[in-house]
Amino acid sequence: MSDERYLQIGEVAEQLKLTPRTLRYYEEIGLLEPPSRMEGGFRLYSAADINRLENIVQLKRLLGFSLAEIKQVVEAMESLKLLRQESRQAGDLETKRDSLRMGLEILEQQVEVLDGRLGQIAELRDRYHERSLRVRERLEQIEAELLAVTVNTSS
Repeated sequence: MSDERYLQIGEVAEQLKLTPRTLRYYEEIGLLEPPSRMEGGFRLYSAADINRLENIVQLKRLLGFSLAEIKQVVEAMESLKLLRQESRQAGDLETKRDSLRMGLEILEQQVEVLDGRLGQIAELRDRYHERSLRVRERLEQIEAELLAVTVNTSS
């Protein structure tokens, strides 16, 4: 191991507001590569591991992605990383072009996934907004009726 700082499972769980069990589960289902381990078997998480976990948490909490959807996104991110390395190391322009084309395709697929989710969120927001307008309208009617009753009883 290098001079890079590693965190144990409890530290990572606390930092990301997850449970150690969740981290182990993410490892079991392939969302997270098995982390390095100390001699005693304790898991050690690198900055790259934590960055990946932050992405997973963001997709789950912010966008409500399922674990299967998250796995697809994480795998796409890994593919992009490999394509980037391949493109940088390629000696010929055709290989660079092919790597960039594949990367572009992956990115466009991810944009489609996000657009779909954003569309669903927008539809839900619109339904709640319409309901709030109906409730506000009904509330105004009741307040007007109450005012009329108050005026009639005080006359």
